Amino acid sequence: MRKVTFDTETSNLFQDVGSNDPSKLALSVVCIHDSETDSYASFMEEDLKKLWPILEKTDLLIGFNSDHFDIPLLNKYYPGDLTKIKSLDLLKEVRASLGRRIKLDDLAEATLGKKKLGHGLEAIVWWKNGEKDKVVKYCLEDVKITKEIYEYARARKHLKYREGNVVKEIPLDPSGWENLPEQTLTHTLPL
Repeated sequence: MRKVTFDTETSNLFQDVGSNDPSKLALSVVCIHDSETDSYASFMEEDLKKLWPILEKTDLLIGFNSDHFDIPLLNKYYPGDLTKIKSLDLLKEVRASLGRRIKLDDLAEATLGKKKLGHGLEAIVWWKNGEKDKVVKYCLEDVKITKEIYEYARARKHLKYREGNVVKEIPLDPSGWENLPEQTLTHTLPL
């Protein structure tokens, strides 16, 4: 099974575009981990044509808030339909179990003992200041954390978060996460 863990960053804010629709935002970078090559990569807007063939052969897209944010944003640039590829949104899984959202940073700290390099608003400022390498590094680190959170949840059937000084577990059922539909062909682009 080919899994791509991914994250996107934007170069602007919802208030800049007067909408809460992620597809109205402008992509600065998308970063991935490809399980087939066990490698990380980053793609600026001008490089997206190199990303599409990878996604076309992906069985599972893994992200955090990806169904609500990253996929609609990327779909704006994609000539096919990314919603045709099976996706796992870890935030959606957490919310379904816990009844509320938990930040990736909070999950990473309680579950993995590590913190993110920053937050999305900082990445927009870095981008506007021309610090593109810093944005890529930040996005790649978010992909690494998302991948580790996914692997932890699959192996242990829970994630952790902190409520005050108490670390609590969020029970998760990963049994169907990697089940593929009968038809696994995800191609929507002519190859």
